[in-house]
Amino acid sequence: MTLALREIRRAKLRFGLLAGAVGLLVFLIMFQQTLLGTLLGYFTGALENQSGQVVVYGEDARRNIEGSVLTPDQVAAVAGVDGVAESGPLGQGTFTVRADGELTDAVLWGHTLGGPGSPTTLSSGRLPEADFEAVASSIDAGSGFGIGDTVSLAGDAVEITIVGLARDARFSVLPAMFVSYATYEAAVLAVNPDAPFVPATAALANPVDGVSPAELAERITAAVPGVDALDRATAVAELPGVSAVSQSFNLILLLAFVVVTLVIGFFFLIITVQKADAVTLLKAVGADTSTLVRSLLVQVALVTVAGIVIGGGLLQVASLGSSEEFPIEADPALVAGTGAIIIVLAALASIGSIRRVVRLDATAVVSRPSMGGIS
Repeated sequence: MTLALREIRRAKLRFGLLAGAVGLLVFLIMFQQTLLGTLLGYFTGALENQSGQVVVYGEDARRNIEGSVLTPDQVAAVAGVDGVAESGPLGQGTFTVRADGELTDAVLWGHTLGGPGSPTTLSSGRLPEADFEAVASSIDAGSGFGIGDTVSLAGDAVEITIVGLARDARFSVLPAMFVSYATYEAAVLAVNPDAPFVPATAALANPVDGVSPAELAERITAAVPGVDALDRATAVAELPGVSAVSQSFNLILLLAFVVVTLVIGFFFLIITVQKADAVTLLKAVGADTSTLVRSLLVQVALVTVAGIVIGGGLLQVASLGSSEEFPIEADPALVAGTGAIIIVLAALASIGSIRRVVRLDATAVVSRPSMGGIS
């Protein structure tokens, strides 16, 4: 430990620059992860953060909620499948609404009040208790979707009062409002008054104790003709665009992790080569190999931890400077998880340097004039 710290003190600039480089790379990795989480939340938040554990689509929808339609008989049949504790229809649609005096698009998420489909990330206010009340996505509170605001559609034919706000509750990058299923039906009929009836977009269900959502989804698909049931996590992953966005970001993250590993590995390998004579001399005067290896690992750990701290600090700065429309959150769990991966990669990257230290022969001191030996 003392040997490692003394070397760092003698080469502050060298180790400081490495810690800074690692910190920037760690920041890039965490920033990309945060961007991915925020972006996917904008696409999938309402579906991911609602209480229905199984989502039942029409089989022709190809697991796209926008193209799904269920008949009343199919919705009723879902409720009768063995293993269903509770179920209900889901109405989902995009409407042009007036909020804060401005026209904008918003998604209505109509569900049975108190049943599957309620938001699970309520941050303020309360859940709807009657028709024409809604919980909106909290990020849109300043755009006419705050608690107490009234959102209207179809020329004020339908007015919805916001009574609560939920985190991460957008859908398809649009403001979302969780309303009663009757409110959703009223909105559809207000826009399309000639519609003979309003079909459900999908159905939501929760399993009884002892039955997993995936198992219940299989039962529903097998028991109800013309439907395709998925557990919630699979339904979120199958939404259009989610897979493509995730793969693109994951490729960038993989490359960033590889770069961090290479930077740490090559730096310490070069340092080990440069100080080979000094390490050989230390071995010759009695320093054992394990002490020298521990010294190297301490340096790797200190530089890596410093880089993680720098990266986490930069992420915090970025979060403070982000906008309400696209917030960047410095999640401690994200920093800790990413830091743990970086530490493991740094340990693997130091293997080359460790092997070189182990292979250095103390007897080489007698054959090198530069170390006081004879040629």
